[in-house]
Amino acid sequence: MCQAALLGALLLVGACASGASAEPQALRIYSTVTEATVNAVIEDFKAANPDVVVELFRAATGEVNARIASELREGGLQADVLWLTDPLSIQQYEADGLLRTWRPSEVNVIPGEYRTETFFGTRVLNMIIVHGNEVADPPADWNDLAEVEGGVALPDPAFAGSAFATLAYFATADGYGLDFYQQLAESGAVQVQAPADVITGVAEGVYAAGVTLDQAARAAVADGSPISMVWPASGAVAIYSPIAVVNSSTVGAAEAFVDHVLSLAGQEAIAATGWQPIRSDVAWNESGGSAIAVDWTAAFDRQEELLADYAAIFGG
Repeated sequence: MCQAALLGALLLVGACASGASAEPQALRIYSTVTEATVNAVIEDFKAANPDVVVELFRAATGEVNARIASELREGGLQADVLWLTDPLSIQQYEADGLLRTWRPSEVNVIPGEYRTETFFGTRVLNMIIVHGNEVADPPADWNDLAEVEGGVALPDPAFAGSAFATLAYFATADGYGLDFYQQLAESGAVQVQAPADVITGVAEGVYAAGVTLDQAARAAVADGSPISMVWPASGAVAIYSPIAVVNSSTVGAAEAFVDHVLSLAGQEAIAATGWQPIRSDVAWNESGGSAIAVDWTAAFDRQEELLADYAAIFGG
């Protein structure tokens, strides 16, 4: 073989070897975020990071928690990123040392009360009241729910993270406490599984009113559901949806994904799917009124206690 041909063959082999070594990164995300939202953000991320293969496990809070617990028993958490619904669902993982301490590139866009050193708010969820359009005397505020005739539906805090965070607010807030839930139970309130089930039950006339997410209620009203939204006079319960990198992850794309979620593009994708973005520089015109904040410090480390107290009122 002549020298030029030999050199060409070596360059070809070298190029193939170089290409073969550039294997895609596999990024595994566990999330409780609604399917349309998490998929929109992932697709946007993949367009900017085509060398990353994203593996998503998306389920309700209770199911994601169960999977994480199972993996920890069997040898270790397999996720690289956790993107969950509420701070209570992720705080225990921070306490157990499962989350990485770091600073995303745009951490300063997140209000201080919506982040820790390991998990960071990505959007704001608001818990509000819905009622059937035929209800003669609809509730105007939270305490009015105990007076509603025709039944009130509440989502299960053991299943839905938003309901769990709402429980934390009422259990720790002055003027409410667990007496709030006791009064609802005594007036005939019923537990359903998820916020979406509240909307379905109210729309079908099974319940007169219920507690649910503003995003889900807006979407239902836009689709023609016979329900009305009530932004409580004292404020909606505001909940931030946190994201974190798992401490054991060796995937470089994990931090890049969190950075993307907090970027202008990521936040615009979140807003486009109906959720209030965490960034104040992204347009958002859907707020129906004021919000009341959960005292997360008072609620952290009390998860089991809160759920047990609630179960004593409404059952397991």
